[in-house]
This record gives sequence, C-alpha cells and structure tokens, in this order.
Amino acid sequence: MQSIVKTVLIIGQGSYIGTRFASYAADRFNTVTVDARENRWQAADMSAFDTVLHVAGIAHEKQKKDMKALYYQINCDLTVEAAKKAKASGVKQFIFLSSMSVLNDDPRDFYGGSKRKAEQELQKLSSPDFHICIVRPPMVYGPGCRGNFPRLVRLAKRVPIFPNVPNRRSMIYIDNLCEFLCQAIDKTVCGIFQPQNTEYINTTHLVQFIAACFNKKIRTTRFFNPFIHLLIKRVPSLHKLFGSLTYGHTGDEAEYNVTDYEESVRASVCTST
Repeated sequence: MQSIVKTVLIIGQGSYIGTRFASYAADRFNTVTVDARENRWQAADMSAFDTVLHVAGIAHEKQKKDMKALYYQINCDLTVEAAKKAKASGVKQFIFLSSMSVLNDDPRDFYGGSKRKAEQELQKLSSPDFHICIVRPPMVYGPGCRGNFPRLVRLAKRVPIFPNVPNRRSMIYIDNLCEFLCQAIDKTVCGIFQPQNTEYINTTHLVQFIAACFNKKIRTTRFFNPFIHLLIKRVPSLHKLFGSLTYGHTGDEAEYNVTDYEESVRASVCTST
C-alpha cells in the first residue's frame, strides 16, 4: 500500500532556506511556496496542508533604532498571525525557523528579541492537535548563502595572515538543516530544537580550509590575541568572528548530517564571493 505524501506550505518565497528546502524535499513532500510580503500568504488555503513551514523574516540588516518596530512586526507579529490561521485551518504542525540569537539577552539585538518573542507567543498556541516546532539553527551556510559565511570567503581570498584564536562555534550546512526539517515533518514533532553540524567549527581553521579550496595558504599568528580578547566583548564584529558560541551535542546529529564538514565547505565556497 502506497503511503500518503505529506503537503507542506512554505511561507517565505525567495528566502534562502525556503528555496533550498523546497528543492531538497521535492521528492519527499508536495510543497507550495507563498510570499510573505504584502500579506500575500493570507490568500493560501492552509486547510490543504499537513505542515506550515514559516521561514519568512527580516535578517542580515543593520539594526538601527528606528527599525525595532519593523523587526517585531515581521519576525513576531506576522509569524503568530500565520500560526493562528494554520491552527484555525486544521494544520497539524507549524514549524518556525527561529535563531540561535534568541539566547542573546542584549536589548539592542532586535533580531534575537523579535524571534524570542515569537517563540513565546507560538508556544501559547501549542495543543495536542497543533504541534509547534521551533527550530533554532546556528549560522547556516551553503551555496549562494548570505550573511557571515560569504564574508569569511572574501576574507580568506584576500588576507595573507590570520589570527590564531582557539574558539568554537556551532554551524549547520544547508542540506543538513533541510534533512533535519524533513525528518521533523515526517515525525510531526513538536518542541524546541537546535540542529547543528556534528563538528564544532574553529574560525581560524575554517578560513584556512576555505583558502585551501582556492589553492591558497594562509599563515596564522597569536600576536593579535591579547587585543582580540580585550575588545571582543565591546566590538560585535570581533565577537562574531572570534567568539565561541555553541550548542551542546544531543547525540542525534549524525541522523540528519548528510554532508560532512569538508565536503560542505567545498560546495559552499564555489558560489560565494
């Protein structure tokens, strides 16, 4: 007997994660993507779907004071409104792409604050018939990604020497994240999840490996380390580059890590500039 293929509505047309997920999961689910802009998603008949995957949001923007209301409107209010409609439509599962930034208590971080507020409001909607699944990926990288990874690629291509700082960071390759989402949909899971690669990443080693992908060798030095440690808490860009930020391993990472670290970096640098 042939199993019934689940249907997934992706809110966030044009988003990196949404686009990659739709491609990755094409042979596993029936997916439809709708635009979150100008409330176009409201026209979707959610009753036809098993899962709503909400990936729309504002990110990779400078967090100016006058943008606080916009961050909360898009990352929180829109999310909660979509979840309420999904619940009223009989959807079984609502997956929200949150962020590791929710763990940041800095009141100036509107991105993390708005995602955290959305999580709090979503959990109020959870019920035995409506599963709220909150996913907090760390830095996501992959072919064509935006954000910090392409900046590291540009840096690796330009600098001859780089600080040797023994930091550790959680990251996740886009296909590993997509596989995690597929498994979450298959099992209709609920709760808060923090998927990541099986390995923690050291920034110095990552930059060296990226450079090697371009047949370039970067020398490292600890000369700058005292200055970095002195300024890292005051300069956000230094903290993003050399600070340590990890999730604890849960032991199930290998179940959804379909691409290993070195292969994932090689695949990603080819399209990053």
